[in-house]
Amino acid sequence: MKKLLVLCLTLILCASCSTEDDGTSFSFEVLPVESVDIPDEFELGEVYPITVSYLRPSTCHAFKEFYYLKENNERTVAPITYVFDNNNCETLESDNLVEATFNFQVTSNGSYIFKFWQGEDDDGESQYLTIEVPVVE
Repeated sequence: MKKLLVLCLTLILCASCSTEDDGTSFSFEVLPVESVDIPDEFELGEVYPITVSYLRPSTCHAFKEFYYLKENNERTVAPITYVFDNNNCETLESDNLVEATFNFQVTSNGSYIFKFWQGEDDDGESQYLTIEVPVVE
């Protein structure tokens, strides 16, 4: 009986998987941050939503996740998007701000320094919106 159950499950799994390419291809793109909604101060042990606004360049861009680098009490953050390779992408207006939010848990005292990536300057150097948030008692 167990062998029959395993055989049935194996057949179902094999039948449900497709090796055919559905034609959807994409890449990833890190986009610069335009603005941030972040509290002026944190309390130890609390969780706070932090909302990041960025420009969505085309209809083929969709939010995937945040680039999030943690070094001591410094955090570097940037939105990562999927860029779907479609022929019918439309360029969006330069005022098309999109918001994405992540939850931040305060785990240590002192201040947190957030560096939100804002792109590169003419020399290829990364530019950041830097915000320091103190942790209060």
